[in-house]
Amino acid sequence: MAQIDTNEAAMRLARAIASDIAAYNEGKVIEGIENDTLFDVIAGEIEEGRHLYKSRVTPQLFETTNFYERAIVDVLVKGKAHIKSKIW
Repeated sequence: MAQIDTNEAAMRLARAIASDIAAYNEGKVIEGIENDTLFDVIAGEIEEGRHLYKSRVTPQLFETTNFYERAIVDVLVKGKAHIKSKIW
């Protein structure tokens, strides 16, 4: 399988991985947001997703962009803004 080498495709992949993390770990995500421990509660899942993302994009894209981190914030944090939390 060829590595992804365009920004658009890399962003789509990053968002898809973040969406999967959110979908398969809904309870953990809610708990993490409510208790302000999100990145501790799903650290393993985020790291697993990062490894998958890194394996699918070119080294240059991985090293020079923050698409994966942005997707994690957009999907797991901004996408769950309706959940009550002491941080907002």
